[in-house]
Amino acid sequence: MEWVWWIFVFFLVGGFGWMTDTGRTALRTRHERRIERLKLQEHERLAIEQANKPPEPVCGCSHHLAKHDRRGKCHEDVEVPMEWDENKKPLRYERRQCNCQQYIGPQPLSQIYADELTDLN
Repeated sequence: MEWVWWIFVFFLVGGFGWMTDTGRTALRTRHERRIERLKLQEHERLAIEQANKPPEPVCGCSHHLAKHDRRGKCHEDVEVPMEWDENKKPLRYERRQCNCQQYIGPQPLSQIYADELTDLN
């Protein structure tokens, strides 16, 4: 029965403190890794959802094509700066109709695949 007293004294001195510290550290690390894994899964899910969405028809003025009439005139309101300070920063804005014209011409060349024009061989 003498060994029980030695274990009791060992607890009082803090002999098993390293065990509790190791356990807490392991649980904290496990929790952090689990949270990181959940964030990565959420990020992956959002990326897949974003990739599966069809592209929205947007004009160069960043308004949806539904805001344009058949002739291409935009009917959305925008904020236009009216006053500036000495640092050329706008102080006052006014709402006006967007004055863009929807581009209805041919597709720009940068978005079309083209073969090389010259043959270097």
